[in-house]
Formats: sequence, C-alpha cells, structure tokens
Amino acid sequence: MPYQPPTHSVERSLRRTGATLVAGLDEVGRGAWAGPVTVGAAVTGLRRAPEGLTDSKLLTPRRREQMAPVLADWVTAYALGQASALECDELGMTAALRLAALRALEALPVRPDAVILDGKHDYLGGPWRVRTVIKGDQSCVCVAAASVLAKVHRDGQMAELAPEFPAFGFEDNAGYPSPVHRAALAEFGPTEHHRLSWAFMDALPRWSHLKRSRSMADGDEQLTLGF
Repeated sequence: MPYQPPTHSVERSLRRTGATLVAGLDEVGRGAWAGPVTVGAAVTGLRRAPEGLTDSKLLTPRRREQMAPVLADWVTAYALGQASALECDELGMTAALRLAALRALEALPVRPDAVILDGKHDYLGGPWRVRTVIKGDQSCVCVAAASVLAKVHRDGQMAELAPEFPAFGFEDNAGYPSPVHRAALAEFGPTEHHRLSWAFMDALPRWSHLKRSRSMADGDEQLTLGF
C-alpha cells in the first residue's frame, strides 16, 4: 500500500465545533514487560507536516531518531507523561494510561480545547473533550507527531538502562517481549523496572514469589503475553 500522509481532517472538524487548540495523544509501552508507559501530547496547528511523518511503528529506528528533533522544533507545543512500572502494577493499565496522559496534558504550555486519542477507547475521559480515532497515529498529524516523540523518548530511556541490565537487551527490545528478554527473565528474574503483576510472571516459577497482585476492578485485563 502506498504511503498515505496523515492529515488535519479530524482537527479541522473539531475546530468547526469551536475547538481552537487540539492536541493529539499517543501511547507507547502498553504491551511492554518492563519500563514505563509513556504518552506523548502534541499540538501542531494546521501547518504542513514534515515529510514522511507517520505512525512511529512504521518508521525505522534511525528514521524516528532523525525525525524527533525536527518535530520538537516544528510542533506548536508538546509534552510527555509517564506512569512507572510500579504504577502500572498498582493501578492497572487503563488507569496508568490515564495518569500518563494527564501528566502529559498538564505539562503542555497551552491547554487544548479538545484531544484526539489514537484507538477506539477513551482512557482519558472528563474534563477533557475527547475524539477517538482508530489508527489515528497514521491518519492525524498531531497524533503521529505525538507517536514519534513518545517512542523515541521511551526507547532512549530503555537504552540507558541496558548497561545496568545487559542480559535483557533493553537497547533492542525496549522492554517488550523478545527471546533475549525471556531468557534473561528465566535466568535472572525480573528487575525493579518490570511490571510484576503482568501475566509473563506466571511462566517464571523460580521467581513466582515476586509476583504482585492487583485489583481488576477497573476492568483492565491482564496482558497474556506468555513464553
């Protein structure tokens, strides 16, 4: 399929209903076993996007790293918010995502009138006016910008942890499941940066005493990424 650049169509539709400032939000790290969940928030206005901008997952690591400083200078405003691995354990992913998103929005130097969330679920809720867009990181300029900025920042954080935990391959897998990551967990057990309530802990009988339980009252399902 040929490259389809993201547009401002959703942002324009929100502007027609009175939302002058619109922020795009995207998360990274939701499916990881280790590290924080990160939400990027970007306000871009209606200017033409940098060439090649799209969902961060569709870009090579090198291209993302090249684009991130360009975006940081180009956007009207952006900010990042995070919820730690411990907060993910204690709150569940839905609430952790909301916490990270609120931190990102509160860190913006401007207050948006509306927010575009990537996906079909509104994990943010009031008092924000929210529009959810499936594959918004591919179709909406502001969400795509948030996607790249959040991904590059979190990947960099995980790479910085790699020398301290060399067996886990954080510089390559960024805390996501991988054969190297699985092998290190089985041999060395989870680190302080792992989400100890996640289902991968069930496949680590040697380290089962470290598993953390939490309430499922928020309706957030456990991730079942197994070995």
